[in-house]
Amino acid sequence: MNLETTKRGRHWRVDGNVGGKRLRISLGTENGDYAEKCKNKIESALQGGASSQFWPELKVLLPPQTFRMLAKIGGYEEKQNVVQPTWTDLEGAFSVEMQQRILLGKLAASTRERYRQTFRAFVEFLKTGGVTDLGLMNRSFIEKFKVWRLERIYEKKFSRGGRGLALDIAILHRIFAFAVESEMVEKNPVRLDGRPGDNPEAGAQPFDSEALGKLRTSAGPDLLPFLLLRWTGLRGSDAVKLTWQEVSFDRKEIERVTQKRKKRVILPINAELLFALEAEYDRLKPVPTDRVLNNPGTGQPMKRPRLYQRMLALGKRAGVPNSHPHRFRDTLAVDMLQKGASPYDV
Repeated sequence: MNLETTKRGRHWRVDGNVGGKRLRISLGTENGDYAEKCKNKIESALQGGASSQFWPELKVLLPPQTFRMLAKIGGYEEKQNVVQPTWTDLEGAFSVEMQQRILLGKLAASTRERYRQTFRAFVEFLKTGGVTDLGLMNRSFIEKFKVWRLERIYEKKFSRGGRGLALDIAILHRIFAFAVESEMVEKNPVRLDGRPGDNPEAGAQPFDSEALGKLRTSAGPDLLPFLLLRWTGLRGSDAVKLTWQEVSFDRKEIERVTQKRKKRVILPINAELLFALEAEYDRLKPVPTDRVLNNPGTGQPMKRPRLYQRMLALGKRAGVPNSHPHRFRDTLAVDMLQKGASPYDV
């Protein structure tokens, strides 16, 4: 047996001779290193014959037509009438688990939605290879998903591609951990490369005083959301859902149960923020259950995506790049530490 990888156009293939017969098969990849890895496993599978342990892995790695051709040459036949748990089974069971945790107050609905984003991305990836059985989703398969996912993230020009991938992998690890607990798979195929946020290049990004000054000067119709984020450190999800009944003008405090952690926080209202809140209250004459933040363009309650977009637009006007809402949270944390607060206070 003599095999080698060659490139035709954009894609790699394997050429050579097996048992005196010419072999020319497509590997369905544009990556030369990946092609070489596939070739080595093909050689190992053919040398091991029908009982080789590499056949199930090759079924995941190779295009279906290529795998069927090689399996025929090697005399490999898949076991029939063995019902294997599928991704659909896992997704259904895990969705029930999430709903139960939400009802028990142990999981936020927003967290479930972030899990669903990863579910949708993984299902899209599965469609590219026609894989459904959990038993075929080994470590090599997950590594292939990482490459695929990162390519899609950068195609969409997401601002935090690497961090987004890290979170997807962390979520996928949790999902497969549940599969292990439920005896759907024997071991977790997802390897964690650290945790989301471990990369110091993508950690906290507080604004400095110059950037804050530019943002304040350019705030215009976004002054109230700017000040609310600046002086409370609320997550975007909490900022847009804050109601007037959670604002105490007498005590000069905001009291709210946070959406993600379900913790009650009491925040002192800075003088500048207090003035802006009083002016907005006098202008709107709201009822207690009305939202504090409204979209200046429509007058309707602000939604989280719109808040994110408006803060980025504010940063563009002010010449401050990447001014997403979470940076205000980082900024307040730094302010507190500089003023003598302990990490536990923060």
